Amino acid sequence: MPDRSEARDDSVGGWAKRYYLTSRALTEATLRPWGLGRTQWLVLWQLVHEGPTSQREMGRLLELERATLSGIVSTLVRKELVTQEADPSDQRQRILRITEAGEALWDRLPNPMSVAAEVAFGGEDETDLATARRLLQDATRRLDEHLRRRP
Repeated sequence: MPDRSEARDDSVGGWAKRYYLTSRALTEATLRPWGLGRTQWLVLWQLVHEGPTSQREMGRLLELERATLSGIVSTLVRKELVTQEADPSDQRQRILRITEAGEALWDRLPNPMSVAAEVAFGGEDETDLATARRLLQDATRRLDEHLRRRP
């Protein structure tokens, strides 16, 4: 039987994917004791740092389908961490706001992104990190441009 590690993609892209999946798992594990998922945390982050946000804009920012975001928002509303109100300028739209309970929880939450970054990159050379960041930014930009040119 072949060694499973031989089947792994050893490319930069393969390692970027493995890093993403592993860091996401750590993020989820960090939030689990608080009863939150990663995307719920991202919604709270947006509301804490940017203030009330329309649900439509939240979907764009987080790149989520409407139905997916609707379920996440419903859960946060049920937990009384977020309110969902009609937009005064367009009653069809909803504005999301963090509640006092949401703010109180936020103040106690660890930042799962910081936890993952510290575990993964703590003690690494800043020049190496800058190079890795630049390479991934450039590669992502080129892929985005290539996708936009496709019919």
